[in-house]
Amino acid sequence: MVRHILAAATLALALVACSPGTSATATAQAPAGAEAARHPVSGLKVIDLVVDRGGKKIAFKVELADTSEAQAKGLMFRTELGDFEGMIFPADVPQAKAFWMKNTPLSLDIIFIGTDGRVQNIAADTKPYSLDSVRSAGIASAVLELRAGRAKALGIVPGDLVTYTLPQ
Repeated sequence: MVRHILAAATLALALVACSPGTSATATAQAPAGAEAARHPVSGLKVIDLVVDRGGKKIAFKVELADTSEAQAKGLMFRTELGDFEGMIFPADVPQAKAFWMKNTPLSLDIIFIGTDGRVQNIAADTKPYSLDSVRSAGIASAVLELRAGRAKALGIVPGDLVTYTLPQ
């Protein structure tokens, strides 16, 4: 009996230690009952993001790459991304950004967002697996990745306003 209790306690501790996003800060900041949705593949939080095209609002559900680990992995190894799905990479400190396609089989549109929340520039139809850098045209506060061709298909251009709210 004692062996079963010890085994159960060990398993419970292991599960807590391996759970993504469990920290006293994250738990304390989350409002009761407001657990963010998680992406089934990445396990990242999924948030709402809107691109405003001069009054036409285009809504997306995007994965939130808000840790250095999530940002380093990005969409590597992913083979699917829906029409209104993407990944947002918010910057702790706005700065010039550069991205590459290492280990990324999907071609992407990489959208650099300036400190004013507006699309700064778009690296469209990036080459899968490429080690070439694509860069922001200036200081970026975030980077949005969509499946290749989506920016053009939806008419997203520099100057469009991008809004999203980071969970607490």
